[in-house]
Amino acid sequence: MKHRIRYGRGVSVARPTTIGVSIPIPAPHGAYLQRRRADFGDPQAWQIPAHITLLPPTEVDAEAYAAFLSHCGEVADKHSAFDVVLRGTGTFRPLSDVVFIQVARGVSNCESLERALRSGPVQRDLDFYYHPHVTVAHNVPSESLDRAFGELADYSVAFAVDAYHVYELGDDGVWRPEREFHLGGG
Repeated sequence: MKHRIRYGRGVSVARPTTIGVSIPIPAPHGAYLQRRRADFGDPQAWQIPAHITLLPPTEVDAEAYAAFLSHCGEVADKHSAFDVVLRGTGTFRPLSDVVFIQVARGVSNCESLERALRSGPVQRDLDFYYHPHVTVAHNVPSESLDRAFGELADYSVAFAVDAYHVYELGDDGVWRPEREFHLGGG
């Protein structure tokens, strides 16, 4: 098992896993936004695939993780595929140094998924109210935030969402998709 630590006398204890749930931004749009994030100097650009968060980073133990994966399947079965339109930029400044691409269509679908995912075995409190978006600059100098806000102000793309992914944070700081859940509800 990859998440185990040995403690004296052969006792083995599982280490918590940091997970997140999000809607991946499909190719070629996701790669473009990730490249732009790197252009703005964001140090996490290549560690975090472009996405719309449904559950922010959350530590879980093995038992909660297994129960949560089952819950993810149930949530996916109850929700239908939907369309998303990303359009223009927004920011969380001055509360947080973030510039993002706005979700202009599909907001209520994202909100419904987010609420459902947090209502199961992993009940996570949020630091801020839920606002679906795609981060394109975070923890960069103010000038870079301004540049991201201006250069992507006219960005617009539409795509269908038929699945979401559970990601795990690797020991190298990179987020990787571990499970995909297809939306299948009516």
